[in-house]
Amino acid sequence: MLPRFPLPRNCRIAVLAAVLAAVPAVAFAQAQNDPRVIPPPKAQKKLPEAPSKLPQIGADRTRGLDFLFGALKAAPDEASAKHVEARIWAQWMKTPSDTAALLMLRAKAAMDAQQADVALKLLDAVIKLRPDYTEAWNRRATLYYLKNDYTRSLEDIRQVLIREPRHFGALAGLGMIMQDIGDEKRALEAFRKALAVNPHLEKVPELVKTLTEKVEGRDI
Repeated sequence: MLPRFPLPRNCRIAVLAAVLAAVPAVAFAQAQNDPRVIPPPKAQKKLPEAPSKLPQIGADRTRGLDFLFGALKAAPDEASAKHVEARIWAQWMKTPSDTAALLMLRAKAAMDAQQADVALKLLDAVIKLRPDYTEAWNRRATLYYLKNDYTRSLEDIRQVLIREPRHFGALAGLGMIMQDIGDEKRALEAFRKALAVNPHLEKVPELVKTLTEKVEGRDI
């Protein structure tokens, strides 16, 4: 089970809503015994992430992404969609900085090894070096999510979506956080946005169906 916040539920929602509105918020203290270790997330809470092997991509990033997002929506089957999705992740992961690319690889290795503090320092360095690199913000948002630091995760998700509003991974992460804190209406909105970009996301259609029945099947 994920650790609970030390604040009452209504206070948590107020603070997190402020983050979504771009108002600075104070980060929550970590409610876990060892902050260096990333607690394993629930299986159903796994965030969309880049596949381990990414295809080679061309140099025209913007035009390539526009084409790929169109192809993703039109994909006739799951296999085709996964192929297109992998190319989108490859575009997102690409960086002109060899240093940033190396730091990202080391950050992923640290996350895989459950070394949260090491991964965080590496991602901080990437963002300081290349604040325009969207995927560094997304990777750090994921790390904060796994550490149950929802405030900082939301701050980084906002940075991701400023730079790439079509980032279905960040949108799905936003939905999961909103669902975890009990804001089902915002969770539904985020999941719907994620599906509008990528109709082939695993488990998200089921979440949308469940939340639609709960949110729109009653007076709000």
